[in-house]
Amino acid sequence: VDNYLHQFKLSDKTLMELSVRFRREMDKGLCRDTNPTATVKMLPTFVRSTPDGTEQGEFLALDLGGSNFRVLLVKVKGNGEQKVEMESQIYDIPELIMRGSGSELFDHIADCLANFLEKMGIKNKKLPLGFTFSFPCQQTKLDESVLISWTKGFRDFDTDIMAVISDTVGTMMTCGYDDRHCEIGLIVGTGTNACYMEQMRNLQLLDGDEGQMCVNTEWGAFGDDGSLEDLRTDIDREIDAGSLNPGKQLFEKMISGMYMGELVRLILVKMARDQLLFQGKTTPELLTTGCFSTNHIFTIESYNNEEGLASAEKVLRSLGLDPTADDCAATRRICQIVSTRAAHLCASTLAAVMRQIRDNKAAEKLRITIGVDGSVYKNHPEFSRRLNKMVRRLVPDCDVRFLQSQCGSGKGAAMVTAVAYRLTAQHTERQRILDTLRLSREQLFEVKRRMTEEMARGLSKQTHDQTSVKMLPTYVQSTLNGTEQGDFLALDLGGSSFRVLLVQLKSEKKQKVDMHQKIYKIDQETMQGTGEELFDHIVYCIADFLDYMGMRGASLPLGFTFSFPCDQTKLDEGILLKWTKGFKASGCEGKDVVMLLKEAVRRKKRFDLNFVAVVNDTVGTMMTCAYEDPKCELGLIVGTGTNACYMEEMHNIETVEGSEGRMCVNVEWGAFGENGELDDFCTEFDRAVDECSNYPGKQRYEKMIGGMYLGEIVRNVLMDYTAKGLLFRGKVSERLKTRGIFETKFLSQIESDRLAMRQVRSILQHLGLTGSTCDDSVLVKEVCSVVARRAAQLCGAGLAALVDKIRQNRNLNQLSITVGVDGTLYKTHPHFSSIMQETLQDLAPQCEVTFLKSEDGSGKGAALITAVACRFKSEKLQ
Repeated sequence: VDNYLHQFKLSDKTLMELSVRFRREMDKGLCRDTNPTATVKMLPTFVRSTPDGTEQGEFLALDLGGSNFRVLLVKVKGNGEQKVEMESQIYDIPELIMRGSGSELFDHIADCLANFLEKMGIKNKKLPLGFTFSFPCQQTKLDESVLISWTKGFRDFDTDIMAVISDTVGTMMTCGYDDRHCEIGLIVGTGTNACYMEQMRNLQLLDGDEGQMCVNTEWGAFGDDGSLEDLRTDIDREIDAGSLNPGKQLFEKMISGMYMGELVRLILVKMARDQLLFQGKTTPELLTTGCFSTNHIFTIESYNNEEGLASAEKVLRSLGLDPTADDCAATRRICQIVSTRAAHLCASTLAAVMRQIRDNKAAEKLRITIGVDGSVYKNHPEFSRRLNKMVRRLVPDCDVRFLQSQCGSGKGAAMVTAVAYRLTAQHTERQRILDTLRLSREQLFEVKRRMTEEMARGLSKQTHDQTSVKMLPTYVQSTLNGTEQGDFLALDLGGSSFRVLLVQLKSEKKQKVDMHQKIYKIDQETMQGTGEELFDHIVYCIADFLDYMGMRGASLPLGFTFSFPCDQTKLDEGILLKWTKGFKASGCEGKDVVMLLKEAVRRKKRFDLNFVAVVNDTVGTMMTCAYEDPKCELGLIVGTGTNACYMEEMHNIETVEGSEGRMCVNVEWGAFGENGELDDFCTEFDRAVDECSNYPGKQRYEKMIGGMYLGEIVRNVLMDYTAKGLLFRGKVSERLKTRGIFETKFLSQIESDRLAMRQVRSILQHLGLTGSTCDDSVLVKEVCSVVARRAAQLCGAGLAALVDKIRQNRNLNQLSITVGVDGTLYKTHPHFSSIMQETLQDLAPQCEVTFLKSEDGSGKGAALITAVACRFKSEKLQ
């Protein structure tokens, strides 16, 4: 398919050249001398500003641009408290009327408007009307425009139309109310078009050079002069020849939803005739124009590969075909190539518009928001992502945000006619957003079920490689028996700081543990530099600690708490699978971390290590707490990241030889969700955090729970609130725009019951939000509460899966067990532990769980595990 459709695949270089070409067309459209022959008409809209907030009254809006249209009643109430009420009705336009006479069309619109006025009980009121008219018009003032040409399936005829704005302008104005940086409107639906705010000095078609005006590019006609011939394919030409307006709207015919499905159908027919699909067979249905709709592409390109292939088979069978699996896969790939080309072409022209605005402002870096609407952008599962990604690649010096229009361009018409206020009450909108972060009991049970399923897959030799939850054996099979003694070093590495410890075990009547420790920092450069630099720094810190303890040159066994996913085949070897928690040191993944440490020791020649045991922090935590409570068989970390371990029956661990006894399994549950198990629970905020992380697509469960990410989720929600005018009066500080600026510790501080709202405001002021009010503080606290509650509930659901598994392993009706816990989030957040425990109790009622907080951290546990290992070693020698 890729070879067959190679012409559809456009390189970055080609797209950049196309962007430059479109910029030249824009210049021609703006220039008085060249506008008459320009295909990109750059039509003035006479929309020169956004509302100032003083307007009030009732306004009607008509939104016409496809096979149906909307009539809206927008009520704007002033008196200090801005409030907008909106009611709307959608009316169909029969195809016969679409292609009939102008008088029939406008009689139908008038009839529908009369019906709406009757239903609203306002038939006798005389109201101003905003008309979103989504067709090329030549405007001479705001309330007058002449139709230039019909598009989107409407039949040609000329008439004078009373119009206000195009749908792109309506979309821009709608989104501009939410985000003052919105200066571009984009439609990718039945048709495609864009508008943007242009400097009056560049609009040679009009007198005056002060201020700005929205320009309707009418870019659908780009290429009508032959300037796209090198990029158009034979399929594009066939589409054009069979259209209602051959030779017109050529760019639109390569992008929009009206033609996308037909492009795919023609490709399927061509490949079948070339004996590449369907055993060379076609059917009357497949040969019927319009039988393959753009909606089919949406379902076939589903995020889930299996669902997409099933949809492809269903569509092909509905066309009378008997497709093979390869036919279905090929059809899905064809859809992907066609829709990707559409997204990339759109990105190319958008990039030209953005450069025009940037140059107008003489800005080194442009911050801009693009208001977007249209069925393709909204409903295609990948179009928006591909568009966003390519725009950022083509215009890296622009900070671009895509804002999806939630209300369509009809509301924008009312805004231009009068003023824009919020569509719904702020409280409703905030709750709608927060509801995406709230999990029902049923959803939590589903998380538990999926975790249980992935754990089983991780233990199975057959499915271990495919699962996201790796269930790594730790080779820790025993706890202390009281005879261990000696001095042991421990190294606890798992975040931006790490500890070096000396643990001294004395075998007296009751085993005694003495512990000394020192904390060292790891800066960002070292975390993300080379592996050699990282391990040299660690060895330097160990040597410094030995000097500090007066033990220079000592040779001691070391327990290495290494809080990253490792594949172990024995206790003194750990192959790093991947970095997490912000680490990215090169040359380490796939290597034995014990060897990396020993090599650094040899390089520095400051001391020696006679044995190194690799221990995960969860295992260390479990061992530390097991020293206090023998019933502790489960370890949990909720700090920078999150993870758990537990004692599993050997006969269940198929990845390790042997069936007797138990072994501690490192669940590595932070990776849960990497195969899509959490996609239906992830919000736009989770996706934003994930996309900006070091490892997009990885550690999805951890990114919804761990302290490294919760503050960033909150920040994204606050940014979304503010962009929508729901917080901080729509004004966001530069500091709040900074990734990572909203620290997770703020959640704990803000949610502390004893913290007064004035102190919450002091945190907001620290973030540059000097104008924040008491109400803002209450709303920020609510967001923090919802995000933290979800994290605690997700953690509780995972724990429920673990304790129920242990109970079932032992065939018990009731299980009593202790969980050893560590981590800053668990320890410092005022409500995290109680919410987690409530969730656990609800989801696993047959398990009585006690939580034991680790006071000494996982480093002590690593030393204890090393002591047990050394005891085993000496017993074997004897």
